[in-house]
Amino acid sequence: MLRSEFELLLNQTLSPNRFRDYAPNGLQVEGKKNIHRVVTGVTASQALIEAAIEYKADAIFVHHGYFWKNEDPRIVGMKYRRLAALIKNDINLYAYHLPLDAHPVLGNNAGLADAIGLSNRLALQAGVPMEESIGIVGELSTSVSADDFAAMVQRAVGRSVLFECVDDRPVRRVALCTGGAQGYIEQAVEAGADVFITGEVSEQTIHIAREQGIHFIAAGHHATERFGARSMATFLSQECGLEAVFIDIDNPA
Repeated sequence: MLRSEFELLLNQTLSPNRFRDYAPNGLQVEGKKNIHRVVTGVTASQALIEAAIEYKADAIFVHHGYFWKNEDPRIVGMKYRRLAALIKNDINLYAYHLPLDAHPVLGNNAGLADAIGLSNRLALQAGVPMEESIGIVGELSTSVSADDFAAMVQRAVGRSVLFECVDDRPVRRVALCTGGAQGYIEQAVEAGADVFITGEVSEQTIHIAREQGIHFIAAGHHATERFGARSMATFLSQECGLEAVFIDIDNPA
């Protein structure tokens, strides 16, 4: 597949023009013209680049790429080493941030919702179409205790989680937004959720959970955002006929 065709496919699938993002979505570093082998991952770290070189990848697809707003624009140090490795090995780098969070089938939020069995899904952001919302509200098939629900989330993400249980209320209605979305807890309250799941926690988040009466789970930024990159590897392999593999670079954050 041509490099330009690959980006067109990704743009048609993930619709980046729907979002005002913090970094450019699409092709960030140009490599070889033809793409056959693709590595997907959460972040375009040096370790992922080295794994892609070993795999002899033509392209890397990530959720967290480069050139974020307000970052130092100089190509020095760590940024130089990463870019130099990509350019030396003629590897294309594609990054999709909010579009990969929001995709209703392949996205990070959809993947986490699938893993815990949420149905009747709605956009967490009021008045926003489901395909543009970076958060989800849904329901379990039956109510479960808060402790049992926290255990479900731990199994879904494959790691221990920070769990703030605010009372003895069971969980049925769930709001979630993967990554560093702890600031959306108030929207989860407004949506009538029994619990809010995200990746990270801030000091004030716990106070909000306690005072607003909503259970809170921080399940890890990296752990909650593996779903999209893993789904994209499957999509590119099964639907597009490319050799694609998801490589997970462990990150406890």
